[in-house]
Amino acid sequence: MLKTLREHWPEYLMEAWGLGAFLVSAGLVVALLEYPGSPVHTLLPDADLRRALIGLAMGVTAVAIIYSPWGQRSGAQINPAVTLSFLRLGKIAPLDALFYILAQFIGGTLGILLVRFILGEVFSLPPVNHVVTVPGPSGPVVAFAAEFAMALGLMLAVLFFMNSPRLNRLTGLAAGVLVAIYITVAAPLSGMSINPARTFASATPSGVWSHAWVYFSAPILGMLAAVELYRRLLHRETTRMCAKLDHPDHVRCIHCGHEPPAEPDSHASAQPIANPTGQDVP
Repeated sequence: MLKTLREHWPEYLMEAWGLGAFLVSAGLVVALLEYPGSPVHTLLPDADLRRALIGLAMGVTAVAIIYSPWGQRSGAQINPAVTLSFLRLGKIAPLDALFYILAQFIGGTLGILLVRFILGEVFSLPPVNHVVTVPGPSGPVVAFAAEFAMALGLMLAVLFFMNSPRLNRLTGLAAGVLVAIYITVAAPLSGMSINPARTFASATPSGVWSHAWVYFSAPILGMLAAVELYRRLLHRETTRMCAKLDHPDHVRCIHCGHEPPAEPDSHASAQPIANPTGQDVP
């Protein structure tokens, strides 16, 4: 364990930064658009339009994190449900998965605390209230169904793009587009989490744990279901994919063992090598 921690700690730190940065962006954008005293809120009285703009901003944020140097290094999983899906596929070592998940919870919480420190009561009081995720008026059952369906769709898209030689470099873009759509369409149903660490990060400082079981179970079950559907019903091979949403050739990969060439070739394409975590899980 200590050897793994000593060798892979930069990737763990980058995972913490990834979710932390995402939630800093979420907190600032939501406060700007939803705080009643914000001039932007006054200029945009249409709640649907504001939600669409929040979705667009968070989709762009997700894409920026995935394709950033740190996101390319760690893989920008930034979600325990994604990490557990890669673990199920045999694409990430168990110890790395454990430390990734711990980093995601810690990084996300620190991101929320940073926004609260910067904005104070603008962020900590309703209607922004730490951007907590709670079921909408339709209740927790509908919220669970929405979270499950969104997680299922997101992971199916990720697997489809990652396993296509022509489309794999667009995986992050596809994920960002879905994040934007999900926030715009489904936020009124569940708050749009699909990420247990994201919900934990908002709930811990706010004390709002309303129906937290929805956000800790539905995303994980939805993404694991997507893994089984893709492998067993769609008969897709996952031997070439790696536990990264973007896998450039010029950075190392702790998941597949890839090391960048001594003299990077701008024309070289990413070619993950042998998977040190073992064979794919059937």
